[in-house]
Amino acid sequence: MAALECVSEYACFGGTVGYYAHNAQSTACRMRFAVFVPPQARDGRVPVLYYLAGLTCTEETFMIKAGAQRVAAELGLMLVAPDTSPRGVPLPGDSDSWDFGVGAGFYLDATTEPWSRHYRMYSYVTRELPARIAAHFPADTARQGIFGHSMGGHGALTIALKNPGQYCSVSAFAPIAAPMQSPWGRKAFSNYLGPDQAQWSGYDATALAGGMADAADHPPILIDQGLADKFLAEQLQPHLFEAACRRAGYPLILRQHEGYDHGYYFISSFMEDHLRHHAARLT
Repeated sequence: MAALECVSEYACFGGTVGYYAHNAQSTACRMRFAVFVPPQARDGRVPVLYYLAGLTCTEETFMIKAGAQRVAAELGLMLVAPDTSPRGVPLPGDSDSWDFGVGAGFYLDATTEPWSRHYRMYSYVTRELPARIAAHFPADTARQGIFGHSMGGHGALTIALKNPGQYCSVSAFAPIAAPMQSPWGRKAFSNYLGPDQAQWSGYDATALAGGMADAADHPPILIDQGLADKFLAEQLQPHLFEAACRRAGYPLILRQHEGYDHGYYFISSFMEDHLRHHAARLT
């Protein structure tokens, strides 16, 4: 396994927040991620919770804006936040718009050129990053959960639904819940995956939930959604995911909040609820 570089590290609520970089095989480029290690890790391995950020974000966004470390320190949760796409591998059109390419990896494995060599965030998040965390940090890999926001909420939902034995808990803030019916999702999928919509459905939470035969046996999903979110009707469409979960019998808690928008003031307002939701399953 390639060396891990500690870019910076800071004391935080009795633990540490660190930023790290390494050469990743799955994305064939240098990747960065952030880790909060709680004080309980001095005495043994602790549960690990992965956070996937949204469009335009980096590995810093969650650690700086979400206000999660105080409660994570209380609950003994390790927090891991990867970057949102490969970087430093310029491809035609990858920086032309904010909702595709750099900062917009959509947590899938691209199958079309020129994206298929580097844009493999699904493999990075589900396999390579957990292996890196297990090798270098005091994480209990038998107790891991996943959550995220917007594009990262889409990633958290689809990854958890596709890997039910790997994640004990899952939640999302304002996820892109039906990307095949969203302009953001259609733009990403058509470029990364090509025109075959059968491939798209493997990265669509609504399609995945609707096709599950044993849905009631899976961990409950918590979703928080602001009703003042300007992306709600066109891009996010949680009602479609809710309907699919209802038909499949999947345990879903969808909470909708008047006055809250799509940003990190909304996320930080309900972060403690999400951390306690995960801790109930992980600790």
